[in-house]
Amino acid sequence: MDIVVPRIEGQGILQADWDTSAWLDDLPCTEAGTLLQEVRRLVVVSPHPDDEVLGCAGIMQAAVANDIAVCVVSVTDGEACYPDQPLWPAARLRDARRRELAHAMRALGLDATHVLPLGLPDGRVASHEAELAAQLAAQSLPGDLLVAPWVRDAHPDHEAAGRAAQAAARGRGVRALQYPVWAWHWLDPHAATAPWPAAARIPMGPAALARKHQAMQAFATQTGAVDGLDCDPILPDHVTARFRRPYEVLIG
Repeated sequence: MDIVVPRIEGQGILQADWDTSAWLDDLPCTEAGTLLQEVRRLVVVSPHPDDEVLGCAGIMQAAVANDIAVCVVSVTDGEACYPDQPLWPAARLRDARRRELAHAMRALGLDATHVLPLGLPDGRVASHEAELAAQLAAQSLPGDLLVAPWVRDAHPDHEAAGRAAQAAARGRGVRALQYPVWAWHWLDPHAATAPWPAAARIPMGPAALARKHQAMQAFATQTGAVDGLDCDPILPDHVTARFRRPYEVLIG
């Protein structure tokens, strides 16, 4: 079976639309330090290298600043993102994206010891959902805050990772939150109400935001800053604009 990797074009919804979104502006603000009170370890579940930075770079930095342990569970290596590019086969992408993730972690004040790579197949996380849930449950500890993609993010790997994290959190009795990634490219910024019954904006100061931007640029294969790509990159500027905001959103 061919792996179908969705691509978000993003031209239909402009960043200007989000800048004037009433429901987004109305989301309550919660300081990261408040969110992390009584948290012993922040566990970020990332379907592909870059999702953890796009959705959670701010709260990861806040955890480091508050001497809270951080673990990034890197579910896949993102090796299937360019299936039709002969100069970027899966093996080369796997190695490149692991290196990019290491560079991104350093930009955030972390390193490779904070990453747990699982190596599940990119594009087929749903087929390993029970395995992933069991692995997350097995390594969950009292006092963990488990943060994973939104279960309706409209990418099959994201949704499967989100469901697995929710199942693990319920089974182990740990707190869980969700973060949107692909949702920013199809949600209606001018809807009458927010799409989530409970969500908050987590603000980032200028220094933390600058480090997030630096970490995002570490993913050169995704931004297109590499030779040999004969297609649009996964993260062109109009896509990364959604993640250059001075806040992140976490869903309760």
